[in-house]
Amino acid sequence: MSDTGSIAGSVARSVRGVRRAAVESVSGLPRTFWWLWTSTLVNRLGSFVATFLAMYLTVERGYSATYAGLVAALHGLGGVVSSVGAGVLTDRLGRRPTLMLAQVGTAASVALLGFVEHPVAIAAVAFAVGMTSNGSRPAVQAMIADIVRPEDRVRAYSLNYWAINLGFAVSASAAGLIAEHGYLLLFLGEAAMTLVCAVLVFVRLPESRPERTEESAAEDEERVSMGTVLRDGPFMAMVALSFLISTVFMQAYVALPVDMAGKGLSSSDYGLAIAVNGVLIVALQIPVTRFIEHRDPGRLLVVSSLLAGGGFGLTAFAGSVGAYALTICVWTLGEMVNAPTQTGLVARLAPAHGRGRYQGMYTLSWSVAALVAPLAGGAVLDHWGSGTLWGLTAAVGAVTAAGYALLLRTAARKDAGGNAGDGDTGGGEAAVGPESVKSPAPVEG
Repeated sequence: MSDTGSIAGSVARSVRGVRRAAVESVSGLPRTFWWLWTSTLVNRLGSFVATFLAMYLTVERGYSATYAGLVAALHGLGGVVSSVGAGVLTDRLGRRPTLMLAQVGTAASVALLGFVEHPVAIAAVAFAVGMTSNGSRPAVQAMIADIVRPEDRVRAYSLNYWAINLGFAVSASAAGLIAEHGYLLLFLGEAAMTLVCAVLVFVRLPESRPERTEESAAEDEERVSMGTVLRDGPFMAMVALSFLISTVFMQAYVALPVDMAGKGLSSSDYGLAIAVNGVLIVALQIPVTRFIEHRDPGRLLVVSSLLAGGGFGLTAFAGSVGAYALTICVWTLGEMVNAPTQTGLVARLAPAHGRGRYQGMYTLSWSVAALVAPLAGGAVLDHWGSGTLWGLTAAVGAVTAAGYALLLRTAARKDAGGNAGDGDTGGGEAAVGPESVKSPAPVEG
C-alpha cells in the first residue's frame, strides 16, 4: 500500500507541476496579445489552399507538374514582394490597417482562385494570394513587440509560433476531407476563415504603433527608412544568417520527399515521417520555450543552427521511416529554438518606429529561401546525389552557427570597448549577448 501511495503521490505532484508550468507559460501576457494569438490560430486553421494547390492543379484541373511548379514559384514570389512592402506599410499606415488589408486581400484572392480557369489567370491570382497572405507577418510580429514587455517577447513569439503549427496541423488534416467534396470548398473555406480574422482584428485589436509627436514625425520617418535597415550591418548580417539556415529547413518539403522516394518509400511514408515535425512542435514548443526564455539568444541561435544542420546531415544515413523520423526530431528541436529566438532578437534590434521594416526584412530572408532552396536542392540531387545534399546542409548549419558566434564576438568586443571608454569594466548579460548589437538608427518611442 505504501508503494501505491508513493506512486500516486508522485503522479499527483507531476500533474501539479505540469499544470503550474502551463499556467506560468501563458500568464502575464496582455489581453490584446491573446486576441492577436486567436486571429493567428483561426487564420492557420483555414490555411487550406497552399497545402493542396499542386494537387488541385494537376488532379482537378489537369495541368502538368511543370505548370504546377511554376504556379507554386509565383505564389512564393508574391511572398518575397510583399515582405518588404508590408513592413513599410506596417510602419507608415499602422499595424491594424496593414493586417486588415492583408487579410481582406487574402480572402478575396483565394476565393477568386477557386473560380478562375485560364492558366495565365490562375498564375496571376496565385501570385496575388502569395503576396497578400504573406503581408500580415511583419504587422503581427511588430504588434507583438509593441504590446508585450521585452522580457516576455520570446515567450509571446513562441506561443504565436505554436498557434501557427497547431492550426496548420488541424487544417492539413481537415483539408483532405474537405477536398473529397470538391476543391472549391477549400478556397471558399479559407476565404471565410480569413474574413473572420479580419473581423477579429477590426473589433478586438487596437492600433499599437508607437505614437509620434507632430514635431518629430517627419524627422522620425527620415531616420527610420529602408535605407536605415540596409545600413544596419549587424542586423543585415543576422538576416543573411537567417537566409542560410532557412535554406536548410526548406529542404524538408522538396528534397526530403524526393530522397525518400529514391529509397523506395511512398508518399504516405513521407507524410507519416514529416508529421513528426508538427506533433513535436505542438507537444514540446511550450516546455522548450520555458527552457530558452531567459537564456542568451545568441548562443541559442548557435545551438539551433547546429541542430538543424546536424539533423538534416544525418538524413544521409536514413533508410527507413523510423530513421527519417529520428532525423526530423533533431532538426525540429532546432526549429523550435530558432523561430521564437530569432524573431524576438529582431524585435530587440529594431527601433520602435522601424519594427515593421525590420520584421519585413527578416521575413524576406525566409521568403527568398523558400524560392531558392527547392531549386538548389533539386539541382544538387540531380547532379551529385542525396549524400552530397545532406552533407551540404550539415556544412551550411555549421557555417551559420560559426556566423552567429562571430557576430556575438564582434558585438561583445564593441560593447566592451564602449564600456571601457565610459570607465565600466563590462560584464553581465548586456556585455556579451546579442542585445549589445544595437541598430545605428536612434531608438524612438
